[in-house]
Amino acid sequence: MTLRIIVAAVITILVLAIGGLMTTVGPWYRGINKPGWNPPDWIFGPAWTVILGLAAFAGVLAWGNAASTSDRLWVAGLFGLNILLHMAWSPLFFNLRRPDWALIEVPFLWLSILALMIGLAPYSTLASWLLLPYLLWVAFAAFLNFTIVRMNPPFGSKAP
Repeated sequence: MTLRIIVAAVITILVLAIGGLMTTVGPWYRGINKPGWNPPDWIFGPAWTVILGLAAFAGVLAWGNAASTSDRLWVAGLFGLNILLHMAWSPLFFNLRRPDWALIEVPFLWLSILALMIGLAPYSTLASWLLLPYLLWVAFAAFLNFTIVRMNPPFGSKAP
């Protein structure tokens, strides 16, 4: 159990660190139009820390209840896919400055969370429910992303 917790914690810290490095909140982001209900920048770090901490705990529970190697590979595969999709959003939105591309990617991220919830349920109902804040936060972020795309000129054009 201790090894599972250490591995989950290390993966979570790496995902948070890499995500933070790939999120450049600079003049470009500050200059685009955002809705009045856009959360303050400082809220995203703590929110992601809690959400990914819950996801890590869900992984520990599901992995611990997975009876066979193939079950553990299934759990790891679901998390691996989710991590890849999770890590793709920030570079699209912030580094490439393409919220429109990030908006195309976000349904795949959301579906990967839903797949995690469904896929982990046979191993741990609690693990599945621990992912609900992640699903809801990404749904909120998707709507925010959509609103930002609608409020700004076409991205990738020469328009300011």
